[in-house]
Amino acid sequence: MLTLDDLGVIRGVEAEGDAVTVTITPTYSGCPAIEVMRDDLRAELTAAGFTAVDVRTVLSPAWSTDWISAEGRRKLTEHGIAPPDHLGPRAAGPIPLTLTAPSAVVRCPRCGSPATSEFSRFGPTACTALRRCAACQEPFEHMKEI
Repeated sequence: MLTLDDLGVIRGVEAEGDAVTVTITPTYSGCPAIEVMRDDLRAELTAAGFTAVDVRTVLSPAWSTDWISAEGRRKLTEHGIAPPDHLGPRAAGPIPLTLTAPSAVVRCPRCGSPATSEFSRFGPTACTALRRCAACQEPFEHMKEI
Protein backbone atom coordinates (compact mmCIF):
# COMPACT_ATOMS: atom_id res chain seq x y z
CA MET A 1 0.00 0.00 0.00
CA LEU A 2 2.89 2.37 0.80
CA THR A 3 6.22 2.65 -0.95
CA LEU A 4 9.48 3.18 0.88
CA ASP A 5 9.49 6.63 -0.70
CA ASP A 6 5.99 7.34 0.68
CA LEU A 7 7.30 6.47 4.15
CA GLY A 8 10.37 8.68 3.77
CA VAL A 9 12.66 5.67 4.24
CA ILE A 10 14.61 6.40 1.03
CA ARG A 11 17.09 9.15 1.85
CA GLY A 12 18.98 9.34 -1.42
CA VAL A 13 19.66 7.70 -4.77
CA GLU A 14 22.88 8.12 -6.75
CA ALA A 15 23.12 6.52 -10.18
CA GLU A 16 26.10 6.47 -12.49
CA GLY A 17 25.92 4.30 -15.59
CA ASP A 18 24.81 0.83 -14.55
CA ALA A 19 25.65 1.40 -10.86
CA VAL A 20 23.27 2.76 -8.25
CA THR A 21 23.55 3.49 -4.54
CA VAL A 22 20.41 3.87 -2.46
CA THR A 23 20.57 5.23 1.08
CA ILE A 24 17.77 4.27 3.45
CA THR A 25 16.83 4.97 7.05
CA PRO A 26 14.52 2.38 8.64
CA THR A 27 11.56 3.57 10.67
CA TYR A 28 13.45 2.42 13.76
CA SER A 29 16.90 0.92 14.29
CA GLY A 30 15.59 -2.55 15.18
CA CYS A 31 13.16 -2.75 12.27
CA PRO A 32 12.67 -6.44 11.39
CA ALA A 33 11.85 -5.52 7.78
CA ILE A 34 15.20 -3.89 6.96
CA GLU A 35 16.57 -6.98 5.18
CA VAL A 36 13.38 -7.32 3.15
CA MET A 37 13.60 -3.63 2.20
CA ARG A 38 17.22 -4.08 1.06
CA ASP A 39 16.41 -7.27 -0.88
CA ASP A 40 13.39 -5.71 -2.59
CA LEU A 41 15.36 -2.62 -3.58
CA ARG A 42 18.20 -4.76 -4.98
CA ALA A 43 15.76 -6.95 -6.94
CA GLU A 44 13.81 -4.03 -8.40
CA LEU A 45 16.93 -2.07 -9.36
CA THR A 46 18.56 -5.14 -10.88
CA ALA A 47 15.38 -5.78 -12.89
CA ALA A 48 15.55 -2.13 -14.04
CA GLY A 49 18.98 -2.82 -15.55
CA PHE A 50 21.45 -1.80 -12.86
CA THR A 51 24.25 -4.34 -12.52
CA ALA A 52 25.89 -2.85 -9.42
CA VAL A 53 23.37 -2.12 -6.66
CA ASP A 54 24.48 -0.89 -3.24
CA VAL A 55 21.88 -0.31 -0.52
CA ARG A 56 23.26 1.58 2.46
CA THR A 57 21.57 2.03 5.81
CA VAL A 58 22.03 5.20 7.87
CA LEU A 59 20.53 5.64 11.33
CA SER A 60 21.31 9.32 11.90
CA PRO A 61 19.33 11.41 11.82
CA ALA A 62 16.72 9.00 13.07
CA TRP A 63 13.61 8.51 10.94
CA SER A 64 10.60 10.61 11.88
CA THR A 65 6.93 10.31 10.98
CA ASP A 66 7.34 13.86 9.62
CA TRP A 67 9.17 12.22 6.69
CA ILE A 68 5.98 10.49 5.51
CA SER A 69 4.97 12.19 2.26
CA ALA A 70 1.59 13.80 1.62
CA GLU A 71 0.88 10.88 -0.73
CA GLY A 72 1.81 8.43 2.02
CA ARG A 73 -0.52 10.17 4.47
CA ARG A 74 -3.31 10.07 1.89
CA LYS A 75 -2.75 6.34 1.32
CA LEU A 76 -2.77 5.62 5.07
CA THR A 77 -6.11 7.41 5.42
CA GLU A 78 -7.49 5.70 2.32
CA HIS A 79 -6.66 2.32 3.86
CA GLY A 80 -8.25 3.10 7.22
CA ILE A 81 -5.15 4.15 9.19
CA ALA A 82 -5.12 7.61 10.77
CA PRO A 83 -1.81 9.24 9.81
CA PRO A 84 0.40 10.80 12.48
CA ASP A 85 0.42 14.53 13.16
CA HIS A 86 3.46 16.55 12.15
CA LEU A 87 5.91 17.09 15.01
CA GLY A 88 8.01 19.78 13.34
CA PRO A 89 11.76 20.30 13.42
CA ARG A 90 13.86 18.47 15.98
CA ALA A 91 16.10 20.23 18.44
CA ALA A 92 19.84 20.01 17.86
CA GLY A 93 21.87 18.27 20.54
CA PRO A 94 20.31 16.19 23.30
CA ILE A 95 16.73 15.16 22.62
CA PRO A 96 14.36 16.94 24.99
CA LEU A 97 12.00 14.64 26.87
CA THR A 98 8.43 15.77 27.29
CA LEU A 99 5.98 13.56 29.09
CA THR A 100 2.75 14.61 27.47
CA ALA A 101 -0.30 12.69 26.43
CA PRO A 102 -0.73 11.75 22.78
CA SER A 103 -2.59 14.14 20.51
CA ALA A 104 -6.10 14.64 21.88
CA VAL A 105 -7.66 14.84 18.41
CA VAL A 106 -7.22 11.97 15.99
CA ARG A 107 -9.72 12.10 13.13
CA CYS A 108 -11.42 8.95 11.95
CA PRO A 109 -9.94 7.94 8.58
CA ARG A 110 -13.34 6.63 7.48
CA CYS A 111 -15.76 9.47 8.30
CA GLY A 112 -13.43 12.28 9.42
CA SER A 113 -15.00 12.71 12.84
CA PRO A 114 -12.71 14.06 15.59
CA ALA A 115 -14.74 12.12 18.18
CA THR A 116 -12.42 9.13 18.56
CA SER A 117 -10.96 7.39 21.57
CA GLU A 118 -7.98 5.15 22.11
CA PHE A 119 -8.79 1.69 23.43
CA SER A 120 -5.30 0.18 23.14
CA ARG A 121 -1.98 2.06 23.15
CA PHE A 122 -0.47 -0.69 20.99
CA GLY A 123 -1.91 -2.09 17.78
CA PRO A 124 -0.52 -4.81 15.50
CA THR A 125 2.84 -3.00 15.67
CA ALA A 126 4.40 -0.85 18.39
CA CYS A 127 4.10 2.21 16.13
CA THR A 128 0.30 2.06 16.00
CA ALA A 129 -2.49 2.49 18.52
CA LEU A 130 -6.05 1.19 18.25
CA ARG A 131 -8.89 3.71 18.32
CA ARG A 132 -12.67 3.73 17.83
CA CYS A 133 -14.82 6.41 16.25
CA ALA A 134 -17.83 7.56 18.28
CA ALA A 135 -19.63 8.76 15.12
CA CYS A 136 -19.39 5.71 12.82
CA GLN A 137 -18.41 3.17 15.52
CA GLU A 138 -15.58 1.81 13.37
CA PRO A 139 -12.30 0.74 14.97
CA PHE A 140 -9.10 1.88 13.24
CA GLU A 141 -5.35 2.11 13.64
CA HIS A 142 -3.56 5.38 14.35
CA MET A 143 0.10 5.66 13.39
CA LYS A 144 1.83 7.26 16.38
CA GLU A 145 3.97 10.35 16.01
CA ILE A 146 7.68 9.65 16.30
